[in-house]
Amino acid sequence: MATKTKTFDCVEMKHKAQEALLAEFESRREEFATLTDFLNAKVLESDRAAAVWTKFGGGGSKAL
Repeated sequence: MATKTKTFDCVEMKHKAQEALLAEFESRREEFATLTDFLNAKVLESDRAAAVWTKFGGGGSKAL
């Protein structure tokens, strides 16, 4: 079976997502004591992210 050529770079995509989250955290720094608090809030903003986190053992008000 032949492999398909990827049309995107997974590592680059991950880095861009992390950069965007860090930039948003920096712009909202006064709202959150820590990066972890910010990430917890981001997870709870999305029903899908919260469901995935719950599926893998997280959940509740302390998402991460």
